[in-house]
Amino acid sequence: MSNRDYKEFASGSIFHIYNRGNNKEKIFFDEQDYKAFLFRLGLCLGFTEKELNIEKLLAMPYSRIRITDVKKDNFKLHAFCLMPNHFHFLIEQIEDIQISNLMLKLCTSYARYINKKYKRVGHIFQDQFKAITIENNSQLMWTSAYIHMNSVKDRIVKNPSEYRWSSYNDFASNRDLPIVSKDLLIETFGNTESFIKETLNFDVKGAL
Repeated sequence: MSNRDYKEFASGSIFHIYNRGNNKEKIFFDEQDYKAFLFRLGLCLGFTEKELNIEKLLAMPYSRIRITDVKKDNFKLHAFCLMPNHFHFLIEQIEDIQISNLMLKLCTSYARYINKKYKRVGHIFQDQFKAITIENNSQLMWTSAYIHMNSVKDRIVKNPSEYRWSSYNDFASNRDLPIVSKDLLIETFGNTESFIKETLNFDVKGAL
Protein backbone atom coordinates (compact mmCIF):
# COMPACT_ATOMS: atom_id res chain seq x y z
CA MET A 1 0.00 0.00 0.00
CA SER A 2 1.27 3.44 -0.87
CA ASN A 3 0.25 6.90 0.18
CA ARG A 4 -0.96 9.58 -2.15
CA ASP A 5 1.16 10.48 -5.13
CA TYR A 6 -0.27 13.05 -7.53
CA LYS A 7 1.54 11.38 -10.43
CA GLU A 8 -0.51 8.23 -9.91
CA PHE A 9 -3.86 9.95 -10.52
CA ALA A 10 -4.83 9.23 -14.11
CA SER A 11 -8.08 8.98 -16.05
CA GLY A 12 -9.59 5.50 -16.01
CA SER A 13 -8.00 4.60 -12.67
CA ILE A 14 -9.90 3.46 -9.59
CA PHE A 15 -8.77 4.28 -6.07
CA HIS A 16 -9.54 3.34 -2.50
CA ILE A 17 -9.63 6.76 -0.84
CA TYR A 18 -9.72 7.10 2.92
CA ASN A 19 -9.00 9.47 5.77
CA ARG A 20 -9.82 9.87 9.44
CA GLY A 21 -10.31 12.60 11.98
CA ASN A 22 -7.40 14.53 13.39
CA ASN A 23 -5.97 12.66 16.40
CA LYS A 24 -8.45 9.87 15.54
CA GLU A 25 -11.28 12.11 16.77
CA LYS A 26 -14.83 11.94 15.47
CA ILE A 27 -15.71 13.70 12.24
CA PHE A 28 -19.43 12.86 12.43
CA PHE A 29 -21.33 13.68 15.59
CA ASP A 30 -24.97 13.31 14.59
CA GLU A 31 -27.16 12.26 11.67
CA GLN A 32 -27.12 15.73 10.16
CA ASP A 33 -23.33 15.61 9.90
CA TYR A 34 -23.41 12.41 7.87
CA LYS A 35 -26.02 13.93 5.57
CA ALA A 36 -24.05 17.16 5.23
CA PHE A 37 -20.98 15.20 4.15
CA LEU A 38 -22.89 13.07 1.63
CA PHE A 39 -24.66 16.14 0.25
CA ARG A 40 -21.32 17.84 -0.34
CA LEU A 41 -19.94 14.66 -1.88
CA GLY A 42 -22.91 14.62 -4.26
CA LEU A 43 -22.25 18.22 -5.29
CA CYS A 44 -18.57 17.40 -5.86
CA LEU A 45 -19.65 14.52 -8.11
CA GLY A 46 -21.67 16.97 -10.21
CA PHE A 47 -25.19 16.28 -8.97
CA THR A 48 -27.61 19.17 -8.54
CA GLU A 49 -29.23 20.15 -5.26
CA LYS A 50 -32.58 19.12 -6.75
CA GLU A 51 -31.31 15.62 -7.56
CA LEU A 52 -29.80 15.18 -4.10
CA ASN A 53 -32.80 16.52 -2.19
CA ILE A 54 -35.03 13.80 -3.64
CA GLU A 55 -33.25 11.30 -1.39
CA LYS A 56 -33.87 11.57 2.36
CA LEU A 57 -30.37 10.32 3.18
CA LEU A 58 -28.81 13.12 1.11
CA ALA A 59 -31.31 15.93 1.50
CA MET A 60 -30.23 19.39 2.65
CA PRO A 61 -33.21 21.43 1.35
CA TYR A 62 -32.17 24.79 2.80
CA SER A 63 -28.50 24.53 1.97
CA ARG A 64 -26.53 27.50 0.70
CA ILE A 65 -23.49 25.40 -0.18
CA ARG A 66 -21.75 26.35 -3.40
CA ILE A 67 -19.27 23.93 -4.95
CA THR A 68 -18.31 25.03 -8.45
CA ASP A 69 -16.40 23.78 -11.50
CA VAL A 70 -17.60 20.18 -11.35
CA LYS A 71 -19.21 17.92 -13.95
CA LYS A 72 -20.94 14.56 -13.62
CA ASP A 73 -18.56 12.80 -15.98
CA ASN A 74 -15.41 13.60 -13.98
CA PHE A 75 -15.75 10.79 -11.40
CA LYS A 76 -17.76 7.69 -10.51
CA LEU A 77 -18.35 6.65 -6.90
CA HIS A 78 -18.52 2.85 -6.76
CA ALA A 79 -18.73 2.43 -2.97
CA PHE A 80 -18.55 4.42 0.26
CA CYS A 81 -18.70 4.04 4.00
CA LEU A 82 -18.80 6.84 6.56
CA MET A 83 -17.70 5.82 10.03
CA PRO A 84 -17.77 8.02 13.16
CA ASN A 85 -14.08 8.99 12.85
CA HIS A 86 -13.16 8.09 9.26
CA PHE A 87 -14.47 7.45 5.76
CA HIS A 88 -13.79 5.19 2.77
CA PHE A 89 -14.51 5.71 -0.93
CA LEU A 90 -14.04 3.47 -3.94
CA ILE A 91 -13.89 6.06 -6.68
CA GLU A 92 -12.95 6.17 -10.34
CA GLN A 93 -11.32 9.12 -12.08
CA ILE A 94 -12.96 9.41 -15.51
CA GLU A 95 -11.35 12.57 -16.91
CA ASP A 96 -8.03 14.35 -16.38
CA ILE A 97 -9.33 16.30 -13.37
CA GLN A 98 -7.62 14.59 -10.45
CA ILE A 99 -9.38 13.09 -7.48
CA SER A 100 -7.31 15.36 -5.28
CA ASN A 101 -9.37 18.23 -6.71
CA LEU A 102 -12.62 16.60 -5.59
CA MET A 103 -11.23 15.73 -2.16
CA LEU A 104 -9.99 19.27 -1.54
CA LYS A 105 -13.41 20.74 -2.32
CA LEU A 106 -15.22 18.13 -0.24
CA CYS A 107 -13.03 18.18 2.86
CA THR A 108 -12.60 21.96 2.91
CA SER A 109 -16.35 22.54 2.69
CA TYR A 110 -17.11 19.92 5.34
CA ALA A 111 -14.43 21.22 7.71
CA ARG A 112 -15.96 24.70 7.50
CA TYR A 113 -19.38 23.24 8.27
CA ILE A 114 -18.11 21.34 11.34
CA ASN A 115 -16.09 24.26 12.71
CA LYS A 116 -19.04 26.61 12.33
CA LYS A 117 -21.63 24.21 13.74
CA TYR A 118 -19.61 23.21 16.79
CA LYS A 119 -17.82 26.55 17.26
CA ARG A 120 -14.39 25.02 16.97
CA VAL A 121 -11.18 25.82 15.11
CA GLY A 122 -8.38 23.80 13.59
CA HIS A 123 -8.05 20.76 11.38
CA ILE A 124 -10.87 18.23 11.12
CA PHE A 125 -9.00 15.58 9.16
CA GLN A 126 -5.69 13.91 9.88
CA ASP A 127 -3.09 15.12 7.40
CA GLN A 128 -3.89 14.40 3.73
CA PHE A 129 -6.18 11.69 2.47
CA LYS A 130 -4.67 8.36 1.45
CA ALA A 131 -5.16 6.68 -1.92
CA ILE A 132 -4.50 3.10 -2.98
CA THR A 133 -4.69 2.28 -6.68
CA ILE A 134 -6.90 -0.67 -7.59
CA GLU A 135 -4.82 -2.92 -9.83
CA ASN A 136 -7.14 -5.85 -10.63
CA ASN A 137 -10.59 -7.36 -10.10
CA SER A 138 -9.56 -9.36 -7.03
CA GLN A 139 -8.37 -6.20 -5.29
CA LEU A 140 -11.53 -4.38 -6.40
CA MET A 141 -13.74 -7.06 -4.87
CA TRP A 142 -11.69 -7.24 -1.65
CA THR A 143 -11.77 -3.46 -1.24
CA SER A 144 -15.51 -3.30 -1.89
CA ALA A 145 -16.15 -5.96 0.76
CA TYR A 146 -13.76 -4.27 3.21
CA ILE A 147 -15.54 -0.92 2.77
CA HIS A 148 -19.03 -2.37 3.09
CA MET A 149 -18.13 -4.51 6.12
CA ASN A 150 -16.39 -1.68 7.98
CA SER A 151 -19.34 -1.11 10.30
CA VAL A 152 -19.35 -4.84 11.15
CA LYS A 153 -15.59 -4.88 11.63
CA ASP A 154 -15.88 -2.03 14.13
CA ARG A 155 -18.81 -3.77 15.86
CA ILE A 156 -21.33 -1.02 15.24
CA VAL A 157 -23.76 -3.47 13.62
CA LYS A 158 -23.89 -7.22 13.05
CA ASN A 159 -24.97 -7.00 9.41
CA PRO A 160 -24.00 -4.28 6.91
CA SER A 161 -27.65 -3.89 5.90
CA GLU A 162 -28.27 -2.35 9.33
CA TYR A 163 -25.86 0.51 8.68
CA ARG A 164 -27.27 3.49 6.80
CA TRP A 165 -24.05 5.33 6.06
CA SER A 166 -22.54 3.01 3.47
CA SER A 167 -23.48 2.08 -0.09
CA TYR A 168 -24.18 -1.56 0.82
CA ASN A 169 -27.96 -1.16 0.69
CA ASP A 170 -27.75 0.39 -2.75
CA PHE A 171 -26.62 -3.04 -3.93
CA ALA A 172 -28.38 -5.35 -1.48
CA SER A 173 -31.79 -3.65 -1.20
CA ASN A 174 -34.04 -1.33 -3.18
CA ARG A 175 -32.26 1.84 -2.04
CA ASP A 176 -30.90 3.71 -5.03
CA LEU A 177 -28.81 6.75 -4.12
CA PRO A 178 -27.97 8.70 -7.29
CA ILE A 179 -24.37 9.26 -6.20
CA VAL A 180 -23.53 5.51 -6.31
CA SER A 181 -22.54 3.93 -9.62
CA LYS A 182 -23.39 0.22 -9.22
CA ASP A 183 -22.71 -1.36 -12.61
CA LEU A 184 -18.99 -2.01 -12.24
CA LEU A 185 -19.19 -3.90 -8.94
CA ILE A 186 -22.23 -5.94 -9.99
CA GLU A 187 -20.45 -6.88 -13.21
CA THR A 188 -17.21 -7.72 -11.36
CA PHE A 189 -18.92 -9.88 -8.73
CA GLY A 190 -21.09 -11.47 -11.43
CA ASN A 191 -24.50 -10.47 -10.05
CA THR A 192 -26.14 -8.97 -6.99
CA GLU A 193 -26.44 -12.31 -5.22
CA SER A 194 -22.69 -12.92 -5.54
CA PHE A 195 -21.98 -9.40 -4.32
CA ILE A 196 -24.02 -10.02 -1.18
CA LYS A 197 -22.55 -13.49 -0.57
CA GLU A 198 -18.92 -12.42 -1.04
CA THR A 199 -19.40 -9.32 1.10
CA LEU A 200 -21.01 -11.20 3.99
CA ASN A 201 -18.28 -13.85 3.81
CA PHE A 202 -15.56 -11.23 4.16
CA ASP A 203 -13.14 -12.03 6.98
CA VAL A 204 -13.48 -8.96 9.18
CA LYS A 205 -11.10 -10.37 11.80
CA GLY A 206 -8.43 -10.93 9.17
CA ALA A 207 -8.80 -7.32 8.04
CA LEU A 208 -8.00 -5.82 11.44
